Amino acid sequence: MALAQPGASGRLLSWPRLLLFGDSITEYSFQEDGWGTYLAERLVRKCDVLNRGISGYNTRWAKLILPRLIPESTSADSIAAVTIFFGANDSALKELNPKQHVPLEEYAANLKGMVHYLKSVGITADRIILITPPPLQESAWEKACLAKGDKLNRSNATTGQYAQACVQVARECSTDVLDLWTLMQKNQDFSSYLSDGLHLSAKGNSFLAAQLWSRLENKLSALPSLLPYWRDVDHTNPEASLL
Repeated sequence: MALAQPGASGRLLSWPRLLLFGDSITEYSFQEDGWGTYLAERLVRKCDVLNRGISGYNTRWAKLILPRLIPESTSADSIAAVTIFFGANDSALKELNPKQHVPLEEYAANLKGMVHYLKSVGITADRIILITPPPLQESAWEKACLAKGDKLNRSNATTGQYAQACVQVARECSTDVLDLWTLMQKNQDFSSYLSDGLHLSAKGNSFLAAQLWSRLENKLSALPSLLPYWRDVDHTNPEASLL
């Protein structure tokens, strides 16, 4: 029996997309117990969760990539939401890590430029969530740096400045923001949220997932499940249920 051809018999199936755009903390989010995995599990059959995390990248590079991920020809209705999660690399100390470092003012301008681009292709502010970098646990990150023959190349105070800039951009652009840097430090021992002082531990992934879902749930939970529940399929005439 020949397969039914899209368009000829029924509409092409197309899931809306949640795009996770960021650095290594996003790239690693699909690992076991990762925050991206958590979101994908809750949105299965409702929304495709796309991991577009690129380890080591900063906003200077990200702003060049975003139009290639979401070109102007993209149907805005196909994008359920976008998270922009950069800053951990931008905030690297210039004198010790000039390749990844982006000056604070440029970081803010790059974030703003990416938000403006998304708006220009029809993705409204209520579908954009900025995420600040998490706090840096300096002693743990220093050990990771020394193991690679490097010096400590970041500081929590500097990371906090970038987090504040991210919050300000969100305020100016009327987008939602998840201030991870501040929220995690409400726990006096925020190091438990981090695996190496910079990247997220299992607890940190769980924390981020819960915080982000609380912002996404109202936007996405009402999306319909695509295709009927199997008990609702007419087994004597499946075409009537599925096409």
